[in-house]
Amino acid sequence: MGKKSKAEKKAKNGRKRDEPAAEVHDHDLATLLVQAARSMRTVLSRNLVESGLYAGQDGVMLALAETDGLTAGALAARLGVKAPTMTRTIGRMEAQGFLERRPDEDDARLTKVFLTASGRDRLQAIVEAGQHSENLATRGLTDKQVRTLLKLLRVVDSNLQAARGAD
Repeated sequence: MGKKSKAEKKAKNGRKRDEPAAEVHDHDLATLLVQAARSMRTVLSRNLVESGLYAGQDGVMLALAETDGLTAGALAARLGVKAPTMTRTIGRMEAQGFLERRPDEDDARLTKVFLTASGRDRLQAIVEAGQHSENLATRGLTDKQVRTLLKLLRVVDSNLQAARGAD
């Protein structure tokens, strides 16, 4: 009997290295991804409380820090939420003094959302809370493992986005 080629060698789970993953037992992948996302969101929310921010508001502020003056619809699309949810979030954040709505200079029919000085003051706290949460989440992993995890999660997300678009 000759040596097996790399493609014929089996990984620790019994699959050939180049075979696609078989169905994951008992929906483990979905369960673990959802649970990890919830845990990450909980830790991040706890870390943001001191800034006076609630879950989800950090994403709005980071999006506006990148591109200030977006419409509510553009923010909703960028963050993957429905427009009514974004409108409520903007209203709450405006009441907190983090955002302000102004008519568009070129098209008065449009209202755009901008960070206030108070909102800009919170950006560093958001970044620090995110870094702290990521450090907790990846404790015990090497830099290479973290890079691999990120790469794999991007592939999973891309696959799911493509499937959603095909529906």
